[in-house]
Amino acid sequence: MTSANRKIAVIGATSSIAEHCARDWVKTGDTDLVLVGRDLQRTDRVAADLRVRSPSSHIQTMQANFEEAHAIVDVVRTIVAQGLPDVVLIAHGSLPDQDACQQSLALARDALQVNGVSPVLFAEAFASSMGLAGRGTIAIIGSVAGDRGRKSNYVYGAAKGLVSRYAEGLQHRFAGTGVSIVVIKPGPTDTPMTAELKTRGARLAPVEDVAHSIVKGIDRGDSTIYVPGKWRWIMLIIRHLPAFVFNKLNI
Repeated sequence: MTSANRKIAVIGATSSIAEHCARDWVKTGDTDLVLVGRDLQRTDRVAADLRVRSPSSHIQTMQANFEEAHAIVDVVRTIVAQGLPDVVLIAHGSLPDQDACQQSLALARDALQVNGVSPVLFAEAFASSMGLAGRGTIAIIGSVAGDRGRKSNYVYGAAKGLVSRYAEGLQHRFAGTGVSIVVIKPGPTDTPMTAELKTRGARLAPVEDVAHSIVKGIDRGDSTIYVPGKWRWIMLIIRHLPAFVFNKLNI
């Protein structure tokens, strides 16, 4: 099934990766997109750009509170009432400052909430409807940072580790059914979220390439997508380093 035949909901549609995924989807023709964001003006700007790229696509925007469980339930019910999405991409998050999180429990709590708890709650809300219908795909963006805790970003990594473990549980829950769960693990990507990393000379993957790989991986039905693909092997090594070696690394 091409995206021209599908209804796709994007949660966190103003994220750069999500926006470029949406651009890939509308390239194929008429697409029914529901874009959900915290800031409606920014979400509307993303929608306006997509309408120029694909005038025949139907693109709707919605504003949502990503922090409150009842608000998440309400927005998901509204989307499902208009027709169960074939694909849901859950893409919102932020890159917190690790040192600041160590100094402020409030900042640490917020980072865990927006990067871990909130995406998981959105996925759970859609999973209920897809489970009843016996079809659909939930793709949720985690991170390579979730594969092993590191001193440079362990608050963010812990949140993304939650996403990975949760997605594994959903995959087990829906094994052998028509519902597919995809966990996406990008490496450092050139987006506004990583602007500070870029100023420090970090090598970042082009967001267009990352988004294209994500769309292709979802279309293939991959269960886990590392992007760029080299990160699958890098993180395999990092996960298996013994502690006496790992603890000497400044990463």
